[in-house]
Amino acid sequence: MENVEKSETLKLRRRFIGASCKLFFNHCPLKIVRASGQYMYDEQDNQYLDCINNVCHVGHCHPSVVQACCQQMAVLNTNTRFLHDSIVQLAQRLTQTLPDRLSVCYFVNSGSEANDLALRLAETHTQGKDVIVLDHAYHGNLSSLIRISPYKAHGRGGTGCPDWVHVAPNPDPYRGKYRDKDFLQGDIGVKYADDVKDIVEAITKKGRKVCAFFVESLQGCAGQIITPDNYLRNAFRHVQAAGGVCVADEVQVGFGRVGTHMWAFQMQGEDVVPDIVTLGKPMGNGHPLAAVVTTQEIADSFTATGMEYFNTFGGNPVSCSIGLAVLNVIEKENLMGNALKVGSHLMGQLSAMKERYSIIGDVRGAGLFIGIDLVSDVNTREPATSEADRVITRLKEERIILSTDGPYNNVLKFKPPLCFNMEDAKHLLKKLEEIFAELSRTDSQVNFSTMTKPLTNEAIITTRAESTDVGDDDVEPTLMEKRARLVENSSNM
Repeated sequence: MENVEKSETLKLRRRFIGASCKLFFNHCPLKIVRASGQYMYDEQDNQYLDCINNVCHVGHCHPSVVQACCQQMAVLNTNTRFLHDSIVQLAQRLTQTLPDRLSVCYFVNSGSEANDLALRLAETHTQGKDVIVLDHAYHGNLSSLIRISPYKAHGRGGTGCPDWVHVAPNPDPYRGKYRDKDFLQGDIGVKYADDVKDIVEAITKKGRKVCAFFVESLQGCAGQIITPDNYLRNAFRHVQAAGGVCVADEVQVGFGRVGTHMWAFQMQGEDVVPDIVTLGKPMGNGHPLAAVVTTQEIADSFTATGMEYFNTFGGNPVSCSIGLAVLNVIEKENLMGNALKVGSHLMGQLSAMKERYSIIGDVRGAGLFIGIDLVSDVNTREPATSEADRVITRLKEERIILSTDGPYNNVLKFKPPLCFNMEDAKHLLKKLEEIFAELSRTDSQVNFSTMTKPLTNEAIITTRAESTDVGDDDVEPTLMEKRARLVENSSNM
């Protein structure tokens, strides 16, 4: 493939790719030409530490995954209307990691396809329409899923959720309706689940049927939210008692990322069992592969309609061979153990850092799924959106790739490949310490009370997940950049 100058690549992208397809750091984007393990390399061969890629789960271009792909592609690639071994082997391996009742698999190409199929299965089985989702949830980019994803439907360009979609409060113990400073964690989970119960009762009182409760086992786009104890147990009980189907969306957090369990919903207890589980992103380590796993009863309802389910590429021999290779690597390289070990070290050190820097309001996580909630005021928990943007910009300068998310785009979002090791963790912590110290020094040198004001709703929307995707011209400096310039100017006076 011909090498193209970065400026020409950017020019061609702007010419031929839709502008709604955003880049990280659009005002100064990275051109990545190769990757290996937890590292990515630009066109000048500069190495970047990848802290955000939960797709290349076992590491970029893992040799075993590449080999499995090439070997199978050289022999056979066809559809699922022919018998082949890899699809049944992958289905067997997946179901062995799940509760016994989750025993039937459908293979698709993306998490969006998986959630769309899960919605169809639920509608067919329950003959209901009403769906319950969490505030700030994101379940995929298909039209059917934008409707049940408040992260998009209530965000910029969204038209809101339809009346058959019921939005339950996000079970966020730090910023949500019920907070850790007011309730015990187990009690918080029960109280948030009671909100789901209230929605279920409101639906049934209208003579309507509950179709499904869609829930990300741990919420990513909402700001790396760790689901409080007793939430899924009670919420699932309320929904299932009304005849609804519970869907655990593991697209972002599955396959051992949490360290203690293969699937994040299992953190809530062995008795917590959804009716459908959707899998995606990490399943193919960058290859388009996803799945829906459900009960025999729900699968039978789907079959009883008489309509065939066929997916041209879903479950093809190459994809399934790659999926098997990913599972093999997770097991052979003990990546769940690594996620637990490195993640625990990061959580411990970040929690200690929180005591030194008031900008860190909360540190939360499980395994290699961690969020750092930045605040401008520890007591009011006012989100520090501009400062969060400054942190990821500074990390990029240090050749570390991190992103922000959450309703106010103030949460540093950490979800690297599972091969991210202890040395990588120490390097990240060292750079974060330096950057937080810089921010702390800047804050102590200048009184900025006259130049700060609360963000308006419009400003908050503008600084959401696309905050690093501003245009090249007339880039507005961040609040921290304004502060730094004032400090520099005052020192030169």
